[in-house]
Amino acid sequence: MTDYFARAALLPKGWSDDVLIGVDDAGSITSIKANVKPSRGAVRLSGPVLPGMANLHSHAFQRAMAGLAERAGTGSQDSFWTWRDIMYKFLARLDPQQVGAIAAQLYVEMLKSGYTTVGEFHYLHHQPDGKPYDSLTEMADQVIGAAGRTGIAMTMLPVLYTYSGFGAKPHAPQQRRFINGADRFLRIFEDLHSRHVDDPQVRLGIAPHSLRAVSKGVLSEAITGLNRMDPTAPIHIHIAEQAKEVEDCKAWSNLRPVTWLYTNFNVDERWCLIHATHINRMETWMVAHSRAVTGICPTTEANLGDGIFPLGLYMRGEGRFGIGSDSHISVSPIEELRWLEYVQRLRREIRNVMSTDKQRHVGARLWNAALSGGAQALGRPIDGLKVGNRADFIALDANHPVLFGRRGHALTDSLVFSGNSNSISDVVVGGQQVISDGHHKDEEKIARAYRKAVGDLMA
Repeated sequence: MTDYFARAALLPKGWSDDVLIGVDDAGSITSIKANVKPSRGAVRLSGPVLPGMANLHSHAFQRAMAGLAERAGTGSQDSFWTWRDIMYKFLARLDPQQVGAIAAQLYVEMLKSGYTTVGEFHYLHHQPDGKPYDSLTEMADQVIGAAGRTGIAMTMLPVLYTYSGFGAKPHAPQQRRFINGADRFLRIFEDLHSRHVDDPQVRLGIAPHSLRAVSKGVLSEAITGLNRMDPTAPIHIHIAEQAKEVEDCKAWSNLRPVTWLYTNFNVDERWCLIHATHINRMETWMVAHSRAVTGICPTTEANLGDGIFPLGLYMRGEGRFGIGSDSHISVSPIEELRWLEYVQRLRREIRNVMSTDKQRHVGARLWNAALSGGAQALGRPIDGLKVGNRADFIALDANHPVLFGRRGHALTDSLVFSGNSNSISDVVVGGQQVISDGHHKDEEKIARAYRKAVGDLMA
């Protein structure tokens, strides 16, 4: 048992002073007491405490190519599709050790920025020529191992990717590292599930890549197999990210992607729809009322020129959302939340779009809503500091210039909307302190391995 003491903490009902958090050896919160003195031996946290943020959408290997696609091409207008060509060339060179080194560096950065859980949308399964490694889970094991070394919690989402386009078009050569039929894919999931089912730091779900990458039959078979092993496991899918994807889906099925998915599958609380940028009014209400989570990745969507999610309408329907750093052009929950609000302000030409009559503090509402949606999408009990949940929380530097003198929700608002330097001092995941005074104990060793991997790739 470990006790953590905070001078102030954001609890489900709001900010409280002098909070003692009891944590058991399994990393779960066993007690929370406010307005008390610290117990003997309690770990005193450096500043105000918030629940750690969930990063529900990550492609870890892409961190090493961030910034390499910012040179304009020739002969066509740059878009997601031209960016994807560069990404394919990059991933063709990656070996398992490099993937592990890149993921570990990324996860240290996530922890230091306030993410305590990551959903890894993992589609890099095989060797460059498409042949499986001796272990089907070699690449996934590297990524899970990186999470273990750094201390971040993970929902591993192995990706089902079978085709290159709507109508079961054969995969392209540059996609061969991703490709699995339903049988082999379920073997990957079963292997991972059998080894991590009792690990409180690792949760398993699946990720059919997109409607263009699976058929109805393959997806049905995968979900049936998943339900035999874990009927509560999360299901994530890229959907309606680009206008071209919507038009291609309509040409194939006469339906838009979200409409097709809801027509053919029972989409409920287990599902997370990644991006869903190009959805119409009817689909927006459809997603909100199904209680699925929308995974919004504002910095990546902006970097790729994807478009803007209709957040205002979605929230009027009490829709649920979480955030992800996706391609890791940025690794900061604060920047994701800030972009999420700012693009809505620019679109509608008003301020404080995410405020409500019940919660007028925009920073607080953004943090709590993204955390709740992220917890649901990742299938982890992390939706706030309460008994029974995982002990995942961050402590702020109370003397940081943008936070000094702030209390209550003014503190959360200032965290999200003021300044760019990191104001997070301590991070606890599963009851273990993994960041102290802004540093990870193994960050130099992890950085050296990352530099070597990237140096070899760039050479």
